[in-house]
Amino acid sequence: MSFSVKGFKAASVSCGIKKSGRPDLSLIYSEVPAVASAAFTKNALKAAPVLLSMKNSKNGRISAVIANSGNANAATGKEGYKNAEKTASAVAAELPVRAGDVFVCSTGVIGVKLPVAKIISGVKNAALLLRPEGLDDAARGIMTTDTFAKTASAELKLGGRKCRISGMAKGSGMIHPDLATMLCFVLTDVSVSKRMLDSALSVCVKESFNSITVDGDTSTNDTVLCLANGMAGNRPVKSPGREYKAFLKALSSVMISLAKQIVKDGEGASKFVEIEVKGAGDEKTARAAAMAIAKSSLVKTAVYGGDPNWGRVLSAVGNSGILFREEKIKIFFGGLKVVSGGIEHSGFNEKKAHLALAGKEVRITVDLGSGKKSAKVWTCDLTEGYIKINAHYRT
Repeated sequence: MSFSVKGFKAASVSCGIKKSGRPDLSLIYSEVPAVASAAFTKNALKAAPVLLSMKNSKNGRISAVIANSGNANAATGKEGYKNAEKTASAVAAELPVRAGDVFVCSTGVIGVKLPVAKIISGVKNAALLLRPEGLDDAARGIMTTDTFAKTASAELKLGGRKCRISGMAKGSGMIHPDLATMLCFVLTDVSVSKRMLDSALSVCVKESFNSITVDGDTSTNDTVLCLANGMAGNRPVKSPGREYKAFLKALSSVMISLAKQIVKDGEGASKFVEIEVKGAGDEKTARAAAMAIAKSSLVKTAVYGGDPNWGRVLSAVGNSGILFREEKIKIFFGGLKVVSGGIEHSGFNEKKAHLALAGKEVRITVDLGSGKKSAKVWTCDLTEGYIKINAHYRT
């Protein structure tokens, strides 16, 4: 399936931020102003580009996105904010857009001044290279410690019109909910109102990026942006109904795919882990328990070693802050029951339990036995590789 979306063009260049010389600046342009919906990090320390993009996105329309990698432009004070503004102005100087309609993003090392002269030069070069097929290049230009570009697409029909949703994301470490450093840009040619786009993005962020964790660290730069330029020509989606549900389903599939790719590319990770908590009285309880398990370094290292230490899972549930009855809990590794009634299952087989944790994809299920609600979150194992990457991140 093609990654291109009608009315969008993109490009990526190397402007000299990364010592490696790899692409480090991506530009995305919509031929018509697009309806915009965004979600930002809840970290109290927000990077300069986040603050600027929060301001620029308030009018509900965005025409261009400029994103650099290798430098977060975070904890850089007033100069950092001015440099973010200069970046937006540089885009406006090259394209028929206003600086206030430019969405600015940065990702990389915190506390280092943005080399804005290099950015401005890079914007000029990127503007000349804009093309519909450039979205794949843009996905590579936002990578930092990522080992592969993360992209996903979906097609749907609305009112007989063929529509497309395509997304790109970067993220490998510093990944945790409340915008699990992570950037995500989703582009669609669907015509949809601001109100319904906000509604859809809110739902999809919760079940995708707010359902993953790699290392429990929320970044200063986390951003999700969805742009809808309406160029598919469908009748505008303005209210809940069949067409909104179809759009929501397609958007969700793209964002969940991107979220899972981030976890699979977790820094140093060797295993992808799905954790499901069911049998809860409400979804909030199930999610809290699942996330407590996913964040546990002891659980993650046990998964890495294939150690069927179910006590670590049970302990994580106990640390989650939820109310539960120990004697009702069941725990499964894959389809193998290892705990029943809060104690080791009578048929527990350590060899089989070890094998259940040995694959590249691992599933852990906890049944609280207290209701019918459930939640899934995704994480990865914790290996020596994570330490090696982050011990030398600035070098």
